[in-house]
Amino acid sequence: MPAARFTRDAARGTHRGMAGNNVTTSASERLLPLDIMRGLAVLGIFSVNIVGMAMIEEAYFYPPAFGFGMVADRVMWALNFILVDGKLRALFSILFGASVVLVCERAVAAGRQPWRVHYPRMAVLLCFGLLHFYLLLWGDILANYALVGSIAFFCWRLSAERLLVMAIIALALHNAPAVAYAEQLRVAQVMEAPNAPADDRNRIARWRASLIPQPADLAAAKAAHRSVAAHARYMLREDPYRPLQSVIGYGVESLGLMLLGMAAYRSGFLTGRWTRRRYLQVGLACAGASLLYFGMAAAAILRAGFDPFTYMPLAQYWAGPMRPIGAIGYAALVILLVPVGGAVARRLAAAGRMAFSNYLGATLLGVLLFNGFGLQLYGTLSRAEVWLFVPPVWALMLWWSSWWLARFRHGPLEWVWRSLARWRFEPLRQAERASDG
Repeated sequence: MPAARFTRDAARGTHRGMAGNNVTTSASERLLPLDIMRGLAVLGIFSVNIVGMAMIEEAYFYPPAFGFGMVADRVMWALNFILVDGKLRALFSILFGASVVLVCERAVAAGRQPWRVHYPRMAVLLCFGLLHFYLLLWGDILANYALVGSIAFFCWRLSAERLLVMAIIALALHNAPAVAYAEQLRVAQVMEAPNAPADDRNRIARWRASLIPQPADLAAAKAAHRSVAAHARYMLREDPYRPLQSVIGYGVESLGLMLLGMAAYRSGFLTGRWTRRRYLQVGLACAGASLLYFGMAAAAILRAGFDPFTYMPLAQYWAGPMRPIGAIGYAALVILLVPVGGAVARRLAAAGRMAFSNYLGATLLGVLLFNGFGLQLYGTLSRAEVWLFVPPVWALMLWWSSWWLARFRHGPLEWVWRSLARWRFEPLRQAERASDG
């Protein structure tokens, strides 16, 4: 949408409540949409990440690499691809950017310098992310958020319009090389034509073969999941700098999404202060465009039998620009459709308030399910079979988040994060006095 319209809607929404209701919105009410969206995002992320917990990493990026022999596997892949994959991670990143502005505004209101609040938080988050990566899961996002969030801080005071323009530029810079590579794949496809030179056909054959793990790769991956120590040794040996390299690999995308979140927060979009009509327009346009693209892409990929020349461009390269669009559409529909005070909204909001604990807690559950000191299911189940664990974990997140927050002020890991960043024990029980700042 035009940047000017983006900021004008914020001005018109100042005297409106959730999705355009004609009420004055209190601070706590304005945060409810953020919590609900964060809860939805953390549930969705687990439904995708569980593949990376349960089977070799290559299967996460190219499904036929492992555990993909049944029709049910394709059905579960298609549902996740169309509805979840990339979109809810983008939403999580957008909300992280919004939280940077929120934390800085609260620091200013408390008479503190924002950088003194922000950077200790990022330092502690980086430590959590590194421990998560080296000890538990290769697919950590926290270290990337901490490093990129340290850069995004310099933009938090900017206007919604400037932040939106910068976000679009960053996302374009990230996606342009991927789209260019997709075009290179299209050109390279002719190299395996029957009349192509033998060297070209052999090169393509080797590339296709490299997408499927060899027995030695599977054995090494299983060995790395026998214990926490084994996983740590494997990561330190095979990919020790990956958390830092993520800034180069997809840091520009993370920055663009965080800036988009800052813009969406400043404009009032994420806090439910736009009109109901505007949320409906944005939700239908963005979510509709996302569902159309990913639905058509899934159909084409299934028809092609996951041929990499079809799968790679549609699922990885051309899909990049559509994920933030889908995330914004989901955000608009959540604000529009989830009633304030409803049972679903309350449980999603509780899960969102404890997103940090739920994100890391889901990995711990995955370790217990799949690693050698748990049920030892790693590398034994197909994609559809793995996904059977998702609904029970969702139910657990929704139940325990509400139960915990009825008794405590913060999630357990949120409390640890907050206490370490402030270098003091923060109040935890509901009966304790809230700390200032």
